Amino acid sequence: MNPGTILLLFVFAYFIGLLVISYFTSRNSDNQSFFIGNKKSKWWLVAFGMIGTSLSGVTFISVPGTVGKMTAGDYAFGGFEYYMMVIGFFIGYFIVAGVLLPLYYRMNLTSIYTYLGRRFNVEAHKIGSLFFIISRAIGATARLYLVVNILQIFLLEALGVPFWVTAFVLLLMILLYTFEGGVKTIVITDTLQTSFMILSLIACIVYILSNLNLSFGEAYSILEQKQYTHFINTDINSKTFFLKTILGGMFITIAMTGLDQEMMQKNISVDNLKNSKKNMLTFAGTLLFVNLAFLFLGGLLYLFAIQNGATYGDGVFGFKGADGQINNIMGDDLFPALSLGHFPIAISVIFIIGLISALFPSADGALTAVTSSYCVDLLGLNEDQQKTEKQKKRLRMKVHLTFTVIFFALIMVFKAINEKSI
Repeated sequence: MNPGTILLLFVFAYFIGLLVISYFTSRNSDNQSFFIGNKKSKWWLVAFGMIGTSLSGVTFISVPGTVGKMTAGDYAFGGFEYYMMVIGFFIGYFIVAGVLLPLYYRMNLTSIYTYLGRRFNVEAHKIGSLFFIISRAIGATARLYLVVNILQIFLLEALGVPFWVTAFVLLLMILLYTFEGGVKTIVITDTLQTSFMILSLIACIVYILSNLNLSFGEAYSILEQKQYTHFINTDINSKTFFLKTILGGMFITIAMTGLDQEMMQKNISVDNLKNSKKNMLTFAGTLLFVNLAFLFLGGLLYLFAIQNGATYGDGVFGFKGADGQINNIMGDDLFPALSLGHFPIAISVIFIIGLISALFPSADGALTAVTSSYCVDLLGLNEDQQKTEKQKKRLRMKVHLTFTVIFFALIMVFKAINEKSI
C-alpha cells in the first residue's frame, strides 16, 4: 500500500470519528442548540477547543515559515518577532473578558450584533451582521483554500483527484457533522481537533530533535546563534517594530474575537459569565505557549532542512532540483514540504491529521456562525412568531446548505487567483 493511500485511509477514519461524535451530540437538537448550544457548554471544553479555532491552518502552516530570514524576500516577520503580536493578542483577550463578555451576558444575546440594534437602530444591527458574514466568508475560505491546496499538491494531485473534488469533499465533511448540532457539536469536535493539532505539533518537534540528535536546550542555542530567536524588533521604522506589533495584536483580538460572532458564539454558549471569563483567560494563556511552540518548530524545520541538503541561493531557500535550480520551500511551503517529502510515513500521517485538525475548527465555526448570524440578525428567526420550530429548523438548514455552496465558490475563486502564500 503506497503512502498516499495510507494517508487517505487515516483521513477517512478521522472523518468517521467526527460523524460519530456529531450523531451523539446532535440528538434532540433545536435551533438554540445550533446557535448557542442551549447555553450548556463546559467552559474548559470551549477554552481548549478555541485554540484550534483561533490558530487555524494558517498558523499551523504559516507561523513556522516566518522564522527563517530571507535575504531578498517579502515576509513581514523574521525570527520570533511574531511573538510580539501574540503578546498583543493576550492583552486583547483580557479586554474582551473584562469589557465585552459582561455586556453580552447582561443582554442575554444569541447574536452579538443584536447589541447594535438595541444601542443604535435596526439598520446598524443588520449592516453589522452583513459585514461579519462577508468578512468571515472570505477569511474562512482563504484559510480553507490554504489547507485544501496543500492536500491537493502534496497528496491528491498524484492520485489524479481534481482540486474541485478535494474542496467539495472537505466542505461536505464539515457540512455533515455541523448540519444538526451546530455549536453543541463543534464545542466537542473542536476539542478533539485541537488535541490532534497539538499532538501533531509535539510529535514533529520530538522527531526533529531526535533526528538531529539535539536536546531542547542545544537546539535553542543553535537557533540563537543563527539569529532565529530574536523576539524584539527595536527599529521604529520597521513594519514589525515591537510596539506596533503588540498594539496591532491587541486591536486584532478586540475586533476579530470580541466583535466576531464566530469566536463569541462559543463563549456565550457557556452557562454563566464567570465561567465564560475563565474560558477566555485560560485560552489566552494557553495560546502563549502554543504559539511559542510553533515558532520553535519553525526554527527546527529550517535546521532540519539545512542538515538534509537545503541551501540558500538568490534569496531562495530549498533543495536543488535536477535542473540545478533551487526549489523554494520557504514560508507556507516549508512545513508541508518537509513533513510529506522528508519525514517518515508515521510523521507524515501525524502532520496530515494535525493539518486537518487545524482546518476544521476554523471552518466549522465559520460556517455555523454565518448561518447563525444570517438567521438571527437578517431573517429575525428568533422573533418570528408565525413559524413553528420545525419550519424554523428547516429554514436554518437551507441557509446552512446555501453558505456551504458559497464557501465552495469562494475557494474556487482563490484557486483562480492562485495566490502562493495566504
